[in-house]
Amino acid sequence: MSVNYGSKRTVVGAHYGLRDWLSQRVTAVLMAIFTVVLVVQLLMPGELGYERWAGIFAAQWMKLLTLVVFVALAWHAWVGVRDIWMDYVKPVGLRLVLQVATIVWLVGCTGWAVQVLWRL
Repeated sequence: MSVNYGSKRTVVGAHYGLRDWLSQRVTAVLMAIFTVVLVVQLLMPGELGYERWAGIFAAQWMKLLTLVVFVALAWHAWVGVRDIWMDYVKPVGLRLVLQVATIVWLVGCTGWAVQVLWRL
């Protein structure tokens, strides 16, 4: 005798749930750490001008931390915007165009950030 409990609903979707939730939290923590480090640097005594900003980002560890944060920011934004496109844009073609445009924009912004960082 076969017993069926519950509905015969087929669960569909990309099943990103836990991975996306965790990546949002990890990238948010990285950005929070960066913010604290930057605020501590800015609270040090001295005049706040170009020389000081350049000095903060002249250290290799700060450039590396900033690069990691920009990549984390891009990933954080990608997960959030991708979820918005998947939830609210129903035509598949339009959704694909918006997702590709988002990826191009985020990669371009991250590339620009790298260029600015290593130009100092």
